[in-house]
Amino acid sequence: MQPLRKRGIARGFAALAVGMFLGGLLTKLAENFLPESAARSFLTSSVSSMIGPFYVDLVAVTFTLGPISFVLNVLTLVGIIIVAVILRSWL
Repeated sequence: MQPLRKRGIARGFAALAVGMFLGGLLTKLAENFLPESAARSFLTSSVSSMIGPFYVDLVAVTFTLGPISFVLNVLTLVGIIIVAVILRSWL
């Protein structure tokens, strides 16, 4: 039962990552090709959050991770849903 749970979590993260990429692509396409209208502003207005940067100092090695930012809008959610449906039907 444990391998199914790990596969489900990995599939969820994969759907989230690829869906956010697809949503970002859809957002850029909408910004470039849709005329200035209420629909365009609704589809492309977004909420963003940022985490980081994180500093790790291990005496011999020091590195910085971040900052990591997440931008969500309607088209990002559409991209995540599309990828989740495709992954569900394929796997």
